[in-house]
Amino acid sequence: MPVVSNTSPILNLAIIGKLELLRNQCQQILIPPAVLCELRVNEDLPGAIVIREALSAGWVQIMEPENQFLTKALQRYLDVGESEAISLSLQVGASLLLLDEKDARSAAKDLGLRVAGVLGVLCRAKHQGEKISLKETMDTLRTKCGFRIDDKLYTEIISKYEK
Repeated sequence: MPVVSNTSPILNLAIIGKLELLRNQCQQILIPPAVLCELRVNEDLPGAIVIREALSAGWVQIMEPENQFLTKALQRYLDVGESEAISLSLQVGASLLLLDEKDARSAAKDLGLRVAGVLGVLCRAKHQGEKISLKETMDTLRTKCGFRIDDKLYTEIISKYEK
Protein backbone atom coordinates (compact mmCIF):
# COMPACT_ATOMS: atom_id res chain seq x y z
CA MET A 1 0.00 0.00 0.00
CA PRO A 2 1.22 3.50 -0.76
CA VAL A 3 2.25 6.19 1.70
CA VAL A 4 1.03 9.78 1.25
CA SER A 5 2.78 12.81 2.71
CA ASN A 6 1.95 16.40 3.48
CA THR A 7 4.61 19.09 3.18
CA SER A 8 6.07 19.19 6.69
CA PRO A 9 7.56 15.68 6.98
CA ILE A 10 9.30 15.82 3.61
CA LEU A 11 10.49 19.41 3.92
CA ASN A 12 11.77 19.17 7.49
CA LEU A 13 13.62 15.90 6.87
CA ALA A 14 15.16 17.36 3.70
CA ILE A 15 16.29 20.52 5.48
CA ILE A 16 18.11 18.54 8.19
CA GLY A 17 19.65 16.08 5.71
CA LYS A 18 17.57 13.07 6.82
CA LEU A 19 15.18 12.53 3.89
CA GLU A 20 16.82 9.16 3.21
CA LEU A 21 15.29 7.88 6.46
CA LEU A 22 11.88 8.31 4.87
CA ARG A 23 12.98 6.54 1.70
CA ASN A 24 14.34 3.63 3.72
CA GLN A 25 10.98 3.22 5.45
CA CYS A 26 8.51 3.87 2.66
CA GLN A 27 10.17 3.13 -0.70
CA GLN A 28 7.56 5.33 -2.43
CA ILE A 29 5.73 8.47 -1.31
CA LEU A 30 2.77 10.05 -3.05
CA ILE A 31 2.15 13.78 -2.74
CA PRO A 32 -0.71 15.84 -4.13
CA PRO A 33 -0.06 18.92 -6.32
CA ALA A 34 -0.68 21.39 -3.47
CA VAL A 35 2.10 19.76 -1.45
CA LEU A 36 4.45 20.04 -4.43
CA CYS A 37 3.65 23.76 -4.59
CA GLU A 38 4.25 24.17 -0.86
CA LEU A 39 7.62 22.39 -1.14
CA ARG A 40 8.79 25.12 -3.54
CA VAL A 41 11.34 22.78 -5.13
CA ASN A 42 12.23 25.18 -7.94
CA GLU A 43 13.46 27.83 -5.54
CA ASP A 44 16.88 28.05 -3.94
CA LEU A 45 15.67 27.09 -0.47
CA PRO A 46 17.02 24.68 2.15
CA GLY A 47 16.13 21.10 1.26
CA ALA A 48 14.95 21.88 -2.28
CA ILE A 49 17.80 20.08 -4.05
CA VAL A 50 17.27 16.87 -2.07
CA ILE A 51 13.53 16.96 -2.74
CA ARG A 52 14.10 17.54 -6.47
CA GLU A 53 16.41 14.52 -6.49
CA ALA A 54 13.73 12.39 -4.78
CA LEU A 55 11.19 13.48 -7.41
CA SER A 56 13.65 12.78 -10.25
CA ALA A 57 14.47 9.35 -8.82
CA GLY A 58 10.74 8.60 -8.71
CA TRP A 59 10.41 7.57 -5.10
CA VAL A 60 8.40 10.73 -4.45
CA GLN A 61 5.57 10.99 -6.99
CA ILE A 62 2.78 13.47 -7.59
CA MET A 63 -0.82 12.30 -7.80
CA GLU A 64 -3.99 14.36 -8.09
CA PRO A 65 -6.76 13.62 -5.60
CA GLU A 66 -9.94 12.81 -7.49
CA ASN A 67 -12.54 13.65 -4.84
CA GLN A 68 -12.66 17.44 -5.17
CA PHE A 69 -15.80 17.62 -3.03
CA LEU A 70 -13.96 16.06 -0.06
CA THR A 71 -10.88 18.18 -0.67
CA LYS A 72 -12.94 21.39 -0.69
CA ALA A 73 -14.89 20.32 2.41
CA LEU A 74 -11.64 19.69 4.30
CA GLN A 75 -10.36 23.13 3.27
CA ARG A 76 -12.98 24.72 5.48
CA TYR A 77 -10.78 23.67 8.43
CA LEU A 78 -7.38 22.76 6.98
CA ASP A 79 -4.97 24.18 4.45
CA VAL A 80 -5.02 22.98 0.85
CA GLY A 81 -1.97 20.70 1.15
CA GLU A 82 -3.37 18.91 4.19
CA SER A 83 -6.78 18.62 2.55
CA GLU A 84 -5.39 17.17 -0.66
CA ALA A 85 -3.12 14.78 1.25
CA ILE A 86 -6.03 13.43 3.30
CA SER A 87 -8.23 13.09 0.22
CA LEU A 88 -5.45 11.34 -1.71
CA SER A 89 -4.81 8.96 1.20
CA LEU A 90 -8.43 7.86 1.19
CA GLN A 91 -8.41 7.52 -2.61
CA VAL A 92 -5.36 5.22 -2.78
CA GLY A 93 -5.99 3.34 0.48
CA ALA A 94 -2.72 4.62 1.93
CA SER A 95 -1.08 2.49 4.58
CA LEU A 96 0.18 5.67 6.23
CA LEU A 97 -0.36 9.42 5.97
CA LEU A 98 2.52 11.65 7.02
CA LEU A 99 1.25 14.80 8.73
CA ASP A 100 2.58 16.95 11.57
CA GLU A 101 -0.15 19.52 12.13
CA LYS A 102 -2.47 18.71 15.04
CA ASP A 103 -5.80 19.62 13.42
CA ALA A 104 -4.96 17.76 10.21
CA ARG A 105 -3.88 14.67 12.16
CA SER A 106 -7.13 14.74 14.10
CA ALA A 107 -9.22 15.04 10.92
CA ALA A 108 -7.29 12.21 9.25
CA LYS A 109 -7.73 9.93 12.24
CA ASP A 110 -11.45 10.74 12.34
CA LEU A 111 -11.59 9.48 8.75
CA GLY A 112 -9.88 6.22 9.74
CA LEU A 113 -6.41 6.99 8.42
CA ARG A 114 -3.19 5.84 10.09
CA VAL A 115 -1.03 8.91 10.73
CA ALA A 116 2.60 9.57 11.63
CA GLY A 117 4.80 12.65 11.49
CA VAL A 118 8.46 13.60 11.43
CA LEU A 119 9.00 12.35 14.97
CA GLY A 120 7.36 9.03 14.14
CA VAL A 121 9.67 8.64 11.14
CA LEU A 122 12.70 9.37 13.34
CA CYS A 123 11.63 6.98 16.11
CA ARG A 124 10.94 4.23 13.60
CA ALA A 125 14.36 4.77 12.02
CA LYS A 126 16.03 4.48 15.40
CA HIS A 127 13.99 1.35 16.20
CA GLN A 128 15.08 -0.17 12.87
CA GLY A 129 18.73 0.34 13.78
CA GLU A 130 19.61 3.59 12.00
CA LYS A 131 22.62 5.24 13.62
CA ILE A 132 21.06 8.55 14.55
CA SER A 133 20.85 10.53 17.74
CA LEU A 134 17.24 11.45 18.29
CA LYS A 135 18.21 14.19 20.71
CA GLU A 136 20.57 15.82 18.21
CA THR A 137 18.10 15.37 15.37
CA MET A 138 15.19 16.86 17.34
CA ASP A 139 17.42 19.74 18.41
CA THR A 140 18.33 20.34 14.76
CA LEU A 141 14.64 20.28 13.78
CA ARG A 142 14.00 22.92 16.42
CA THR A 143 16.87 25.20 15.44
CA LYS A 144 16.99 24.82 11.63
CA CYS A 145 13.29 24.37 10.93
CA GLY A 146 11.56 26.04 13.86
CA PHE A 147 9.84 22.69 14.44
CA ARG A 148 7.87 22.71 17.68
CA ILE A 149 8.22 19.68 19.93
CA ASP A 150 6.42 19.52 23.25
CA ASP A 151 9.03 19.31 26.02
CA LYS A 152 7.30 16.30 27.59
CA LEU A 153 7.26 14.43 24.27
CA TYR A 154 10.90 15.39 23.62
CA THR A 155 11.91 13.91 26.99
CA GLU A 156 9.79 10.78 26.48
CA ILE A 157 11.37 10.08 23.08
CA ILE A 158 14.89 10.50 24.43
CA SER A 159 14.23 8.27 27.42
CA LYS A 160 12.59 5.55 25.29
CA TYR A 161 15.05 5.43 22.37
CA GLU A 162 18.37 6.87 23.56
CA LYS A 163 19.49 4.16 25.96
